Amino acid sequence: MSFSRLVTRWKGPALTLLAAIATVWLGATGQLGLYINPRYYVFTLIMAAIAFVLTIGALLLIPGPDEDDEHEHDHHDHDKPHGHPLLAFGGSLTTLVIVAAAAVALLVVPPSTLTSSAVEQRSLNGSSNSLAQAGPPPGTSDDTSTYSVKDWAALIRQGTTADELNGRAATLTGFVTPDADDPDNVFYVARFVVTCCAVDAQPVGVPVYSPGWSNSHAVDSWVTVTGEFEANPSVLSTATTVVSPDSLTTVEQPAEPYVY
Repeated sequence: MSFSRLVTRWKGPALTLLAAIATVWLGATGQLGLYINPRYYVFTLIMAAIAFVLTIGALLLIPGPDEDDEHEHDHHDHDKPHGHPLLAFGGSLTTLVIVAAAAVALLVVPPSTLTSSAVEQRSLNGSSNSLAQAGPPPGTSDDTSTYSVKDWAALIRQGTTADELNGRAATLTGFVTPDADDPDNVFYVARFVVTCCAVDAQPVGVPVYSPGWSNSHAVDSWVTVTGEFEANPSVLSTATTVVSPDSLTTVEQPAEPYVY
């Protein structure tokens, strides 16, 4: 078997094997949640294990060089034109580069969460499905200590005003993404809502009014904000209700950065 044909034949199984190994590794290290909703963990790991076993079986059944060369010799068509060796080598090299790049991307480069660059490509608080499960505005006796960024963002999106939230304190943890209209004074504490996987993730966030915030907190850094809601003092921002922070501290990214 020629080198080019050998490489081409092994490309598919090699890529499948890399994907299966990477999936199992992410599951074993607790990082699979960076890509899919936790309710799909078991299904995904089972399918990865099946893919691993089937791929190993396929690799064992691929004819060896001697066997394939003998088969080609018995059925060789002497009138069939041959491709140029340089073209064959170029195709093989491209295949090897693809497999090597996949190995680096899946097994070497550390996994990371979605950031504010993805927010720019997807509408912040723009998905009604992501914010559809919020309840009515909290009453004076309701406990809101467990409300997440998603809960507060949903209430604001549904039209809950600063007056209705007056005196309500919120503790929010998320990454920093600037307000598009007034980035100097307002930023959003944001999280991504994942329904199935990171591909369908939608950003949600709560605006925070804090002039000069960028002097202390970088974009995409994780923070915890504690404060009360008020009408937005900014004349540039389109956000109507913001959190006025009593405390604003940098924190480590949580083990589960997404909300569901």
